[in-house]
Amino acid sequence: MSNLSSRSRPRSGPQSKLLSKPLYKNRNRSLAQGHFNRITVWAKWLLLCLLIIPVLAGVVGVFLPAMGYFPAIGATQFDFRVFVALFDVAGIHTMMWLSLFTGLVATVIAALFAFVLLSVFYRSQMLSRLQIVLSPFLVLPHAGAAIALVFLLSPSGFFARLFTFDSNSIASANEGIFLFDSYGISIILALVLKEIPFVLLMAISVMSQPLIHEKINGYFKAGTALGYSPIAIFFKLVLPIVFPQIRLPLLAVLVFAVSNVEIPLILGPNDPSTLAVAVLHWFNNIDLSMRLQASAAAVVQVGIAVFAVIVMLAIEKAFTFGGKKWLQRGKRHATDKAISATAYLLLFVYVVLVVSAVYTLVAFSFAKQWTFPNIIPTDVTMLHWNTVLDAVLTPLSNTLLLGVCVSFSALVLVLLTLESEPLNAGKTRASLLLPTALFLPLLVPGVAFLYGLVWFQQLILKDAIWFHVYVAHMVYVIPYVYLSLAVAYRKFDNRYVMVALSLGKSPMGVFFLVKLPLLIGPILVAFALGLAISFSQYLPTLLTTGGAISTVTTEAVALAAGSSARLSAAYVVIQAVMPLCGFGLAWWLSNILFKPSTTKISTNESSTGKSVRSV
Repeated sequence: MSNLSSRSRPRSGPQSKLLSKPLYKNRNRSLAQGHFNRITVWAKWLLLCLLIIPVLAGVVGVFLPAMGYFPAIGATQFDFRVFVALFDVAGIHTMMWLSLFTGLVATVIAALFAFVLLSVFYRSQMLSRLQIVLSPFLVLPHAGAAIALVFLLSPSGFFARLFTFDSNSIASANEGIFLFDSYGISIILALVLKEIPFVLLMAISVMSQPLIHEKINGYFKAGTALGYSPIAIFFKLVLPIVFPQIRLPLLAVLVFAVSNVEIPLILGPNDPSTLAVAVLHWFNNIDLSMRLQASAAAVVQVGIAVFAVIVMLAIEKAFTFGGKKWLQRGKRHATDKAISATAYLLLFVYVVLVVSAVYTLVAFSFAKQWTFPNIIPTDVTMLHWNTVLDAVLTPLSNTLLLGVCVSFSALVLVLLTLESEPLNAGKTRASLLLPTALFLPLLVPGVAFLYGLVWFQQLILKDAIWFHVYVAHMVYVIPYVYLSLAVAYRKFDNRYVMVALSLGKSPMGVFFLVKLPLLIGPILVAFALGLAISFSQYLPTLLTTGGAISTVTTEAVALAAGSSARLSAAYVVIQAVMPLCGFGLAWWLSNILFKPSTTKISTNESSTGKSVRSV
């Protein structure tokens, strides 16, 4: 009996403490994991709020003044008089047509050229070199690209210098052809140059996904066996798979092109201008009653964007119908020589533009005297750079501080949001809202909600200028960071996760100790992309701060409107170098921070465990 009673009593002393430690350890681990799961869910909802609330608040804030409600000037009655007055403005229909025409034509041309380049180079090593050639225009802000084209295409620009051989042709060269034309040809050219790299990057990211890549390889083998050329295989078999995946990014590009401000402000005609530029001028008018007209024009801008999307979808249907007829004919070749010649010609034009833009900007920034039609400056000086360096310190520090804070915050939210997908399986409300919310800021024209957002910000936390510009930048940075990181995150090999979990690591430990180190390259690239997007924001910075916070981009656009061309060139060089430094730093750090070692794993169980733990 004594033996039985002694066995039934609970043990005390050091032995009992050792037995209880795993229990408490598991309990603490489960509590920590529960907290981590909740953090990922909260991060997803916070990301959704940052994407949805500013856009919806801005739309409401711009719709109310458009309907005549603006208490600041005593307007409290809802009616349509503002819209009636707007359509009586001289040249308003030309503004609307110019916005629609330039944005739609530029997007269609950019998509066609991107598909032509892919059809020729998608099965060759030239594709990686192609990305290198197009990357300068991809990372260069829109304002910087527009200013660079001014230096190239102006009546006394670099191209006019190249093709002017005597004094008799100087007069004809000074007439100018492309810049500030009433048809917006220069706007279309600048938008095409900026949109081709983005459409190409989106298509390449879709084609690199494992399932789609495997399907493309299978279709390519089948098409080759049937005698089809690689270009015909791309247009008949590959493009129908890729295009539905990039439809939303392409529509986002269209909406941006229709409502863009920076490029038409620098390159477009002034009387009349595009509708987005007119909205900017009306909103910044000293007369507060003009904000009613600006709000009504912003609502009309939404209608133009919606109509452009409908036209784009109709064009897609027409191409689909024609493609089916072309597919039924069974032709093995798709005018391969013409498409190949177009692709190489387009690549040559891009190389010429990149090299010419870089040379012209650098030469102008150092030129003391550069008379027309000389191709090389007659004398150089550091005077312009000294002036810029003295004045750029504050805009540069503001740009870097804002870009780092915004990009880092967006990166943390995106990583936690992506991690919540495997941790919280099943379709929740947040998961269903996420795809729509990501493209909401890109599909709603900026002039349609940024003005309303400024109105709300003036009512709430009026003096928190940095917070306002931070939120406005986050709205645009988060979608690009998410799209950049989602592909790499979802392609992550889950066998690492399974091995780490089998060795006793919690999901939170797997996230911090396994996933983040192995994904350090894509994470740093996404961070650099966020920096580039934040650096390029002109309208959100200008409107939310009222000019109180200057950045490199706002200063560059202000200088492009007047002042010295040499100072503008110096600012554009700084604009181009900043994102390039970000991507270069990301590439360098990814090689420094994580270098996976190829250790030979023995068949012994213990050595296998050590090798996996070291990874």
